[in-house]
Amino acid sequence: SRFDMRLTLVPHPETPCEAVRGIAVEAARSGTKLDLGFRVEGDIGQIVLPERGPRERADDLWKHTCFEAFVRAGRGYGEINLSPSNQWAAYGFDNYREGMAVREGFELSFAEDYRAAQAYDLIAELDLTDLPAGEDWSVGLSAVIELTDGRRCFWALRHAPGKPDFHHPDAFALSLPPESP
Repeated sequence: SRFDMRLTLVPHPETPCEAVRGIAVEAARSGTKLDLGFRVEGDIGQIVLPERGPRERADDLWKHTCFEAFVRAGRGYGEINLSPSNQWAAYGFDNYREGMAVREGFELSFAEDYRAAQAYDLIAELDLTDLPAGEDWSVGLSAVIELTDGRRCFWALRHAPGKPDFHHPDAFALSLPPESP
């Protein structure tokens, strides 16, 4: 496997999620390329997974089941949303939740998903061409899980105090050097 780094997301204390036993993420970086593999384990039948369609950009993906990466390098940060539907979004921010704009220097070169009764996998290869290839990146990884009963659960590497907030500086818990692993 090209992944050597396996990370575990934790559920937000205010949004318990009995249907999900755990969410693991694998990450590998080479220059501006970032490969991600998300694995949800649990009763997948209780999770709303939109049908797969054509790969296209879409907004508001976080309102449903969605896998996310937040990347900071230097000033500002980027947010990437990946939906099981094959839709995606990429945004840039100047500061904490400020100056949001559609991100141009982003390419989703590969995305695939695998669905089973007890596991769901989403694998994606990203190229963040607008970020410095030679600097360390601070990364936040997270997931929004929509359940068939209408609830949403929020998972992240690390949660800031208070309500779920993936944009909070505390959530950027992973440091990825230019070649990692």
